Amino acid sequence: MHNSSLSNQSAASTVRGADPGTVAHGHAHAKAILFGEHAVVYGSPALAVPLHGLGAQAEIRATPGRESRIESQLFAGPVRAAPEAMAPVVAGLQAALETTGDPDAEVLLRIRSAIPHSRGLGSSAAVATAVARAVAAHRARVLDHATLHTIVQTAETVAHGRPSGIDAWAVATHLPIRFQAGQANAIDVGDRLIFVVADSGHHGSTAEAVAGVRELRDSQPGHTNGAIARLAEITEDAIADVRSGDRVTLGQRMTQAHAVLASIGVSTPTLDGLVEAALSAGAHGAKLTGGGRGGCVLALADSDEAAEALALALRTAGAPRTWTTEVSAT
Repeated sequence: MHNSSLSNQSAASTVRGADPGTVAHGHAHAKAILFGEHAVVYGSPALAVPLHGLGAQAEIRATPGRESRIESQLFAGPVRAAPEAMAPVVAGLQAALETTGDPDAEVLLRIRSAIPHSRGLGSSAAVATAVARAVAAHRARVLDHATLHTIVQTAETVAHGRPSGIDAWAVATHLPIRFQAGQANAIDVGDRLIFVVADSGHHGSTAEAVAGVRELRDSQPGHTNGAIARLAEITEDAIADVRSGDRVTLGQRMTQAHAVLASIGVSTPTLDGLVEAALSAGAHGAKLTGGGRGGCVLALADSDEAAEALALALRTAGAPRTWTTEVSAT
């Protein structure tokens, strides 16, 4: 059973030669918080799952005598001229170069990501992970999980201010994880889980949502603390469902968690509508994922065919994009 800490486990990074002419690659996947968002801020556990159907890739090669450049969907040009939106990428690149012993290296970094921005799916952490893995591969290094996590947290701090660390673990780990107080533990999966992710069409701001819950906790501590306790309880129970492969009960807990999150003000009419559309189309359960107030809804399907019907129903209900992904049984 995968229930030990990830900090001492080896990261999956392809080792390439350190020849300066070598092009090295790194990859990471998106993530979704299945349970425990917002409660995790107050020390409660959260359960995150990998979204292997959405990924980020980075490739890097040395360019001695030429200043370092980045080529990506958001920006192409010298690192020194990168806009503020690229600051997390620059921070991650520099941290990776320093960690692998070549802080002044001149490189060309290419990034391609299918993970949408500001949707609660770990876009910035996944890109930073892909970059770190590419740099390590170019230096013929394999980063252990703890070292990789430190590099990615450097980028995440620039992106989010005070990141919990859950994204940095979740985008680099192939199994679901239980995360609490900075500690991540991998969770076995008893049966294949098929998720449909539906974009609400609205950016989510985790910082704003967290601040809103904090204000509510100050004004209504009884209600908010009760909701946090309930989210923690649902999370712990759901971990057992993932291990046993009980999709029906897992889905029911997803819908319950959404109702609790709505009660603390982080859902929206659009998110609620997508949840209802998913349930009406036969989903075992559905909920917002991440900070809320925008972002995405996650729905649990019973089969590949059911997932197709769910995706169509969610797009019909107004989702501009959907993605289907699975977490394989272990």
